[in-house]
Amino acid sequence: MREKELERALKAFANRRRLAIISYLKKTPEASVGEIASEINLSLKATSKHLKILDAVDIVEKEQRSLQIYYRLSKEQTPVAKIILTFL
Repeated sequence: MREKELERALKAFANRRRLAIISYLKKTPEASVGEIASEINLSLKATSKHLKILDAVDIVEKEQRSLQIYYRLSKEQTPVAKIILTFL
């Protein structure tokens, strides 16, 4: 993993809201943006921004069904992400 990619992944983890999203998705295999926002007490817009950051570094993956977008932890995570997820 190149230094720039490592930096992006570590920055994605360095936020309490994103950590809350990841922790929730560890307990719940899949959830919509609305369900995640409700669980972490954050607006849909802010939750979507955090999810986009996590998606950009392959920590989560998304699937659109009709008008809803569902997120789950990515199956293809970097070694760094896998190690960090063991602590959550």
